[in-house]
Amino acid sequence: MEASFISWRVESEVGVLTLNRPQSRNALSRAVLSELGAHLAMLVGNSEVRALVIRGEGKMFCAGADIGEMQGLSPAEAESFARLGQRIFSALEQLPIPVVALVHGGAFGGGLELALACDIRFAATGTQFALPEVGLGINPGFGGTFRLPRTIGLGRALPMMLLGERITADEALTYGLVSRVVPEEELVMAGMELAKRLAGQSASAVAAIKRLAYLGAGSDPQRAQTLEAAQFGLCFATPDAREGMAAFREKRKPEFGGSKPM
Repeated sequence: MEASFISWRVESEVGVLTLNRPQSRNALSRAVLSELGAHLAMLVGNSEVRALVIRGEGKMFCAGADIGEMQGLSPAEAESFARLGQRIFSALEQLPIPVVALVHGGAFGGGLELALACDIRFAATGTQFALPEVGLGINPGFGGTFRLPRTIGLGRALPMMLLGERITADEALTYGLVSRVVPEEELVMAGMELAKRLAGQSASAVAAIKRLAYLGAGSDPQRAQTLEAAQFGLCFATPDAREGMAAFREKRKPEFGGSKPM
C-alpha cells in the first residue's frame, strides 16, 4: 500500500505504524482513519508481525480529530464520522497481537482515544493528555467515554471529560493511564524493547489473554471465569502450550511458533 498519512515498517517481528501528518499535528481526518483501518486489516492473519507500535511524527502524538473537517457537519454526518472512528479503534483493540502506543508531546481528543485503544501506553516526559471535546460543545466520539473510565476509573475520568482539562505524563502514570514515563529521546527505544519482548511470547497465549482481559472488564465475575476456563482449555490444543510446558520441564527457553488460539 502506498501510504499518504501513515508510515509503515517491520523490525524484528514488530510493526511500527507512524502517523505522518506533522503539519496538522497528526489530526485524524476521514482519510487518516481510513488509511489506519486499511493497515489494521492487513495485520489480520499476518503471522510475520507479532507486536505493533503506534507513534506520531513531529512534535506530538496526535492532536485529535480534524476540527476543520468536522466543522459544519450535519448531525447525520457527525454520527457517521464517529462510527468510522469507533469501528477502526475497536479493530485496533481487537487485534490478537499486543499494541504499544508511544505518546509524546500531546494526545488530545481522538488522539487520546487512539492511545486508549492500544494495550500499553508509554509516555515521554512533558506529554499532556486530555479529552477536551466539552469545550467544543460536543462529547468524545471515538470510544473515550467508556475506555477512559475503564482505564483510570470513573472518579478520575469524569472530571477530565467534564472539564476538558489536561493532565501531565506524571499524573497519567499515577492514574494508570500510562505504564511508563521516559525522556523523549528514549521513548522509541524503550517502546521497541518492550514490543520485541512481547513479540517473543506465545502468540496464542497473548491473543487469549487480550481477549479475556477486555471481555472480562465488561462482564460479571461468573461469566468472566467461565470464559477464562474455556479459553484455558482451548490453549492446551495449541503447539505453543506443548512447547512452553516442555521447555519448562527441560529448563530451556521456549521456541514459540506463533500458533493462534482455537
